[in-house]
Amino acid sequence: MTILPMTSAHGPEVLSIYEEGISTGNATFQTAAPSWEEWDQSHLKSCRLVTVEDSKVLGWAALTPVSGRCVYAGVAEVSVYVAPDAQGKGIGKALLQALITESEENKLWTLQAGIFPENTGSIKIHEACGFRLVGRRERIGKMGDTWRDTVLLERRSTIIGI
Repeated sequence: MTILPMTSAHGPEVLSIYEEGISTGNATFQTAAPSWEEWDQSHLKSCRLVTVEDSKVLGWAALTPVSGRCVYAGVAEVSVYVAPDAQGKGIGKALLQALITESEENKLWTLQAGIFPENTGSIKIHEACGFRLVGRRERIGKMGDTWRDTVLLERRSTIIGI
């Protein structure tokens, strides 16, 4: 397995993996993946990674800015998705570790993640990579008729923004 910068050529596989995550009901509030153009516009141009094996994308990680205000220029939200048939192989953790490194190279000082509490695997991976629990956002969003909580985790860089 190799971690590479994500390109638009990876788009179809990235969105397919995203759709698989959406279908679990525990990865995101989104109900469908956007078009590649929408996805591309909403994520930072840097800090986009894929894990590839035999030319197949097994997982991806990217960052979304949390605000357009200049004071938050170094703060981004993390997305990490792994194809169902590739889970349990350390891909998510490897992607997150590489994303942290790349984020610091791009002068980001805080990474945050909003995760459904039921997604214990994702929470464990984030904690193993230095994220700390900030709190629980109760009934922060609705999926269908069901209110959902998220836990908010963050990681402050020890080399950027100190």
